[in-house]
Amino acid sequence: MKKKVIVGLSGGVDSSVAAWLLKEQGYEVEGIFMINWHDSRGLLKGDCPFDEDITFAEMVARKLKIKLRTTDLSEEYRERVADYMFSEYAAGRTPNPDVLCNREIKFDSFAREALKHGADFIATGHFCRNELAETPAGRVNRLLAGIDRNKDQSYFLCQVSQHQLDNVLFPVGSLTKPEVRKIAADLGLATAVRKDSQGICFVGKVDLPVFLRQQLGTKKGRIIYMPDGEGFRSWPEGLPGHDATEEELAEMARPHTLNPGDGVTAGVHNGAHFFTVGQRKGLNLGGYREPLFVIGIDTANNIIYAGEGQMHGGLYRKGLFIRSAEVHWIRNDLTMKRGESRDYQVRIRYRQPLQQARLYARQEGYYIIFEKSQRGITPGQFAAWYDGDELLGSGPIDEQSGLI
Repeated sequence: MKKKVIVGLSGGVDSSVAAWLLKEQGYEVEGIFMINWHDSRGLLKGDCPFDEDITFAEMVARKLKIKLRTTDLSEEYRERVADYMFSEYAAGRTPNPDVLCNREIKFDSFAREALKHGADFIATGHFCRNELAETPAGRVNRLLAGIDRNKDQSYFLCQVSQHQLDNVLFPVGSLTKPEVRKIAADLGLATAVRKDSQGICFVGKVDLPVFLRQQLGTKKGRIIYMPDGEGFRSWPEGLPGHDATEEELAEMARPHTLNPGDGVTAGVHNGAHFFTVGQRKGLNLGGYREPLFVIGIDTANNIIYAGEGQMHGGLYRKGLFIRSAEVHWIRNDLTMKRGESRDYQVRIRYRQPLQQARLYARQEGYYIIFEKSQRGITPGQFAAWYDGDELLGSGPIDEQSGLI
């Protein structure tokens, strides 16, 4: 009897080709289209949460002669992804809803829905790979980067668990994006030339301030211009020793100290929670030799701090901190013991080239110290660590330096 695979058909080219590849491999293939968002407020003109996507998913299903179901997971999405996103922005942190969407919806709610329909495996169109490996601790799921480094989406899966990777297939992870599009074109799939989805997972391309304004409202506050100079620490290249003290690590991970009295009021904004560290758009301030960038956010006092130029010292930090309760290992057998340090490659945002870093496990959490200072370390975003191609773990960046 054929094994059944249920594919999350999104209406995009990647999941479409994933379904075809699985049919070619001899599986019984079905599709499920997830409806996770109904509210169109804040979406850019012409975008819809799902109407157009489901039309394309239906055309692909007919072409491939596979059954397609729909499931409404919008309640779970709002409770477990959207509400979290709004609360993080309100607190001045910048969440990554796509990471949460994978952990909470695609590899949880969707997986359970697929099992109800007799799935032996679930599959998605992610550009990543997975494999079973034998280790001294037993068999483990290894989550690997996609072959196409320009499209690798492993980062978005940095919060999934070993259990969630059981019986999961990533059919396009060993292909490049041009190869995927060529397959779709050769098959005459309607999604062959469709643009990749943009914006927030399952919501669509949004005007983020408008989208957030629904929940958070507006409140005028000051933009403080901070001149570059001695107030911003700089660090030499290189890694601290494995025996670095927690005080030394905390100093390297400490965010820059920003005080209104050290700068001048340069303008006003409509809400500090609409901004993120490193952002340029939306400040609407002219008259400077170089563009201004957000270097700090204070939602408690509704203040945005801005600095001039890409190289402003306030944009760069040597390290970051992740609290113990929020450290997540995909490879549980590799979890670091307190007092241990290891060298890994780390990224702090999607598509960022991997950066050499050293992880230090301490009582309060993990310090990640980079070989080279990093631009735009942003509280709420996920730092993910890799050993070569393998994604091992992750955690949300904390705004504190670690020591209480």
